[in-house]
Amino acid sequence: MPLAEFSLSDALVTTLAVFLFVMWFWIVITILTDLFRDPDTSGFGKAAWMLCLIILPYLTGLVYLIARGQGMRDRAIRDQAEAKAQMDDYIRSTAGGASAADELAKLVQLRDSGAISAAEFESMKAKYVG
Repeated sequence: MPLAEFSLSDALVTTLAVFLFVMWFWIVITILTDLFRDPDTSGFGKAAWMLCLIILPYLTGLVYLIARGQGMRDRAIRDQAEAKAQMDDYIRSTAGGASAADELAKLVQLRDSGAISAAEFESMKAKYVG
């Protein structure tokens, strides 16, 4: 097809086709990641879903989204909450974000072991108590 015969409507149809292909590819990747993240589905169940995705991709994709869509949402929310909790723990541990009660407990242990004097304990305690 020469360039002169490629009209605006052909360009729009081509753009729509590329968009739909990218969306379908995205949906398949989402289905596959959800399928392999799901601990409740057995290996045979995962293999059956994969086989159906290969043989009847559009029908299987729609059935998967309809039948397991709520579970996909719940697993995604749970995974995001776990990732956030892990990130918060990591930040807290690297930033030295121990609470004032934790620091006071350490000071009491240091005072009781004799590593610091009572005067040093009181001055350090004043920093945490305010």
